[in-house]
Amino acid sequence: MLDPLHLRTFVAITEVKSFSEAGRQLGLSQSSVSEHVKRLEQFAGQRLFQRDTHSNALTEHGRAMLEFARTILEVNERAKRHFTQSTKRQLFRFGACEDLAMGWVRDIIRCFMAGHPEVDLDFTIALSRTLTEMFDDGALDMVLCKRWPDGDRGELVFRDQVVWASAAAEPVFRHDEAQLVLYPPPSITRFMALTALERAAVPWRIACTSGDLNGLAAATAMGVGMMAHASRLLPAGVQACPPDPRLPSLGALEFVILERKARDRRFLTEMSDAIRAKAAKEAAMAPAA
Repeated sequence: MLDPLHLRTFVAITEVKSFSEAGRQLGLSQSSVSEHVKRLEQFAGQRLFQRDTHSNALTEHGRAMLEFARTILEVNERAKRHFTQSTKRQLFRFGACEDLAMGWVRDIIRCFMAGHPEVDLDFTIALSRTLTEMFDDGALDMVLCKRWPDGDRGELVFRDQVVWASAAAEPVFRHDEAQLVLYPPPSITRFMALTALERAAVPWRIACTSGDLNGLAAATAMGVGMMAHASRLLPAGVQACPPDPRLPSLGALEFVILERKARDRRFLTEMSDAIRAKAAKEAAMAPAA
């Protein structure tokens, strides 16, 4: 193993062109400087300096050692800086459901990261039920997700009407069955859609199941079926269907914050405040019902 102390001595000698001056700058005796060079030459099995009474010129092997020395010392410094800074950084584990993560919280996340370089953000995107379970298990510090119908958990941020949506803003039926594009269970919008159709005695068929919003939007845009989605968060290429006697109303979704209480975590408060401000701005811009 190459000792960084020996390498630092070696580099100092090449910079000041003197064993004695290198020792003076490093606070080492002449004998210690010579011993460090001797150890490096033993490692290499080669002479590193061509020494005479007037100069200490590097040999070919010395020039090679200098490149290795500078690289090793630089990597050591980078490692030191990394782990020194890591001890000062804090971890913020934040989770959001996918329909919000695809756009609604984008600017909030960007501003947070720019304003808190000392915080490492661990961002999780998943179904609301999954996020809630992770929060309960202590794996997340804050969650922005949907609340199950008739639930009361979390701080309400905003409500949004769930609508049927398709590629052409028209209901998609085949053989008198509603064609559905849905998340897999335990999706809240899946539960709302199937419950509403069952209560209204509307025949239905699941034409596509996808675990991510991009998959649902792609299938819906192709005309495979209809998706049930928050009206203000509809993905590109998908349009809300107008009221239709064949389709029951789906009701409203509630989006909530779950926040872990912790001391000296001001950035948690800043994030929740930014989410509330965003929700208030969106509500002010929404058309009157």
